[in-house]
Order: sequence, then C-alpha cells, then structure tokens
Amino acid sequence: MGPFVVNVADLVNRPGARRRERVVGTLGGLRVGDASVPAGNEVAVEVLLEWVTDGVLASGDTRARWVGDCRRCLGPVGGELRVEFRELFEAEPREGESYPLRNDRLDLAPLAREVLLLDLPLAPLCADECRGLCPTCGADLNRGDCECVAELGDPRWAALDVLRGDGGQAD
Repeated sequence: MGPFVVNVADLVNRPGARRRERVVGTLGGLRVGDASVPAGNEVAVEVLLEWVTDGVLASGDTRARWVGDCRRCLGPVGGELRVEFRELFEAEPREGESYPLRNDRLDLAPLAREVLLLDLPLAPLCADECRGLCPTCGADLNRGDCECVAELGDPRWAALDVLRGDGGQAD
C-alpha cells in the first residue's frame, strides 16, 4: 500500500460522514515539454473526503515543486504548483469521469498525477521580460546586448527590395 492510498471504511455508506487527510509521497517523474516535477520530489495532497450517494467525493489540492528551462533564454526556472481538485471515487468508476474505490480504499496517486500534469507550464518563462538568446551568437540578451550587427534584410529578397525604393516600403 503506497503513501497515496487512503482507507475510507469509516466513511462508506454513512451519509454526511467526512474526514480530512494529508498524504505526502513521491510520484515518478512528471514531465510536460521542458517542465517537470522531478522523480523524488515530494507531492503533498490535502483532501476532504465525504461520503456521497455514489461514492467518496474528494475535494482539496495537490502541491509540488517543479523545474524547467526558460523557453527564451534556456535558463533554469521553477516554482511550486498548487492545483485544486474535486473528484468522485466510485466502486464502478466511469471512464474519464471518476476514479476507482476498491475494497474501501482509494488511491490519490492517479488523481495527483493527472492534475499536476495538466497544470505544468507548457512553455515556462523565467520572467515575462526575458529577452532570450541572440539568434546569431547565442549570447544571453538578459545580461546585456551582444556585439552582433542586426541583419537588415534577407539577401534572398534583395532583388525585390530594389523595387521598394528608398525607405524599404512598397509604393
């Protein structure tokens, strides 16, 4: 029995019965693009478990530290995810709608994994103002301007640029 498996025998078939739980454990490395919750990082789930007509309703949040690479400058970036959820655990779960309740136990690991994966940033940024890398020399423009000369135009279009005349705009 893993750290995310919770015994709910005291709630089953007792309308209105509820209990708070806090479980902490690790999940296998979770990754979306350049962002991940590395294997070995703690994942905490705080949940209110309530017996309802169809099963156990789990309401709460999941927290985990994440790391990644900035999409512009490739520098390290990270933070803490805090994702709220409200899900139903049933003896006969419906695909994509509820989670399994087996032998008076529910496993919060699949729920935690799913909500964290959905909330990881697809394209993390170290800062909204990140200037990224110079496309010519690869210098980090956040540390200052590089010595590269800005390319004025694409030489493949030079013949058409002549038609534009002075000022580079079409007449």
